[in-house]
Amino acid sequence: MRPIKQDLIPGTEERGATPRAVSDAFDPTRLTQARRLAEMTKKDVAAQLGVTPAAVGQYETGVSKPRPDLIPRLAEILGVPVTFFLLGRPANRLDASMAHFRSLRSTPKSQRERALAFAEQVWELTYALEQRIQLPIVDLPGFAGGEVHPGEELSTDPASAARELRRRWGLGDGPVTHLVRRMESHGIVVVMPPANDPSAASVDAFSTRAARPLVVLTANRADDIYRHRFTAAHELGHLVLHGDATGDSRQEKQADAFAAEFLTPQDSILPFLPRRMDLARLAELRGIWGVSLHSLVYRCRELGLISDATASRTYQRLRALDGQPGFTAESVSNFPGERPSLLGQAFELAAKEASLSVPQLAHELAWTSARVRDLLGVQEQRPVLRLVQ
Repeated sequence: MRPIKQDLIPGTEERGATPRAVSDAFDPTRLTQARRLAEMTKKDVAAQLGVTPAAVGQYETGVSKPRPDLIPRLAEILGVPVTFFLLGRPANRLDASMAHFRSLRSTPKSQRERALAFAEQVWELTYALEQRIQLPIVDLPGFAGGEVHPGEELSTDPASAARELRRRWGLGDGPVTHLVRRMESHGIVVVMPPANDPSAASVDAFSTRAARPLVVLTANRADDIYRHRFTAAHELGHLVLHGDATGDSRQEKQADAFAAEFLTPQDSILPFLPRRMDLARLAELRGIWGVSLHSLVYRCRELGLISDATASRTYQRLRALDGQPGFTAESVSNFPGERPSLLGQAFELAAKEASLSVPQLAHELAWTSARVRDLLGVQEQRPVLRLVQ
């Protein structure tokens, strides 16, 4: 990453923040975004605002605008600054057809909408940083010059596509180390919602190809490094294979097949896999290849080394051993190369080279400073007062 010099940073000029000014320049799409982030229905907002659900619907479609006296209360209900509702800021609207959800069928609509609103905000944050810092160029088939080019994808066969991408990224035939860091170095924005963010628990990972590719890895898998890595590779498979998100089981199976071949290429892993089930050997391979024991057992069965019955018995043994020494999950926090850092590093460089601060970025985005820190993964830097007793 390197800084981009410019005379004027868009969006840093002062905006009118009076309720009257906000009402006059009210952006209906911002209300929808804030409501979805709060995972509230129109009825929920209406009840707290003292209007009808139909009125909230009209605010969101632009048929009418909230009265000035309602603006401060609306901001309070949704937990955003009053200026959040102003027109004029760059935005990238997403819908469910533009994102791949790992557990689409079991994810309620309100939670999908919240996750999409979260992704929209990540895009806005990325855009703001890119006005100051040149992020890594996107190196994925189907992407060029910051735009999506359908029809330029790799092979439609998942395993072939995985091998082609490994060659493109110069990964050789061995284990893929620091997978998340590698994805970021090839221009993919990877984020994990903070643990206190409802997005972290409500949606089981998703990705979108809108503008710069984005992968959201949720905290419900962060307690298991191997599951976390497979999820990242799964979402990478969606970005490579699927221009449109249909949410069907076929695409999910294809993304799984891509992930398996990307992390454990058949020609490379086959000579090392045991011909008879050997958990000690698989545990050793787990540490080398960075994939779970379950994934290795599945690979053995898939490659015809063991029968379905043997695989089933092995899965039962693994369930019985879960939590025992050598069979406990390892936290992602112990593996820096598997934790997203692109946006945080971009901010640090912008702070150094362009004197960017969290409050300045919060003002530009019309977010709270706490929200900016959460998405950047930046802790509040304040001196701690220690009283001597």
